[in-house]
Amino acid sequence: MNLRNYILENDFKIIYLSNKLDIVNYSDISHFDSNKIIINYNDGSVLINGKNLVVSKLLKDELLIEGSINKIEFR
Repeated sequence: MNLRNYILENDFKIIYLSNKLDIVNYSDISHFDSNKIIINYNDGSVLINGKNLVVSKLLKDELLIEGSINKIEFR
């Protein structure tokens, strides 16, 4: 690993903590409603199912999803 990759962190990453899901280095959001969100990344997609799902932070390469998350499925 070189220093540039360490600093810029190009890998797709998901962190889940207390009904908050932080997603880093995603490509795009292909579906969004209060019960289902589909996030695409370089190697596939992630399906998030739940209730009252909201995107509370939306940046170019990072987003934060909050709500009652029931299932996270990698495709």
